[in-house]
Amino acid sequence: MTVNVELICIGNELLIGKIQNTNATWLAKQATQVGANVRRVTVIQDTIGEIASTLCEAVERKPQLIVTTGGLGPTFDDKTLQGIAKALNRKLEVNHKALEMVKQRCIEYARKRQMPTEIEMTPPQLKMAALPADTEPVDNPIGTAPGARLNLQGTVVFVLPGVPAEMEMIFNQTIAPLLRRAAGDDIFCERSLFVDDIFESRLAPLIDQVMIDNVGVYVKSHPLRSENKPHIELHLTATMRKEDKPSEKLAKAAGELMVLIEKNGGMISAGI
Repeated sequence: MTVNVELICIGNELLIGKIQNTNATWLAKQATQVGANVRRVTVIQDTIGEIASTLCEAVERKPQLIVTTGGLGPTFDDKTLQGIAKALNRKLEVNHKALEMVKQRCIEYARKRQMPTEIEMTPPQLKMAALPADTEPVDNPIGTAPGARLNLQGTVVFVLPGVPAEMEMIFNQTIAPLLRRAAGDDIFCERSLFVDDIFESRLAPLIDQVMIDNVGVYVKSHPLRSENKPHIELHLTATMRKEDKPSEKLAKAAGELMVLIEKNGGMISAGI
């Protein structure tokens, strides 16, 4: 079964180039490798209106899964949950499960530093426990701010922190198993060929022919040097049922591609 996924990455720091969007790259790779189809990545500002409108637009496209990253912390610019509440027209309120998660993380932090564990929750700490009504908190094993899960018109929405280690931990523990179950027997396979001495424009019709002959195999060319000295990676991918033997189909397509390239004056320098 094809599982369509959309990623929404929230943060001004991403849009001004202060921080590279490594979360999107990591999430897209992980989701693809468990058989999902990532069909859109959106990067937006830390504003309630932008978050709300972007979520509503994504839900209208009816992907099976939406994952947001960023904006769950205690500071003024962490507005993801406010934006989601606006999108759903739901009240933002302290969630008792989320509050307990935040408390436990604060107590663990104090205990490790031999500080008093009788903690009075501050407004910034309470902010991290405030979720839209009818939202399920998701445990964050290595950070203070919990994630969240919502079910919207057949789409599951996971709201994850932007700290990469925390986001990755929650994805691996919570989202990846869900995607594997939903994808069923679909698996993702990939391999690469590296080609010298042939221009990308000359490769284009060869790639087209191989994709026609090998239905379900996708071939993408990635130039790695200037056109004066062409060195190109050809990345072959396939997502299909295990019984359809995708690795064998990739091998067949790669073999056909190598023959065509060599006939047209190119040279295969390496393969993975």
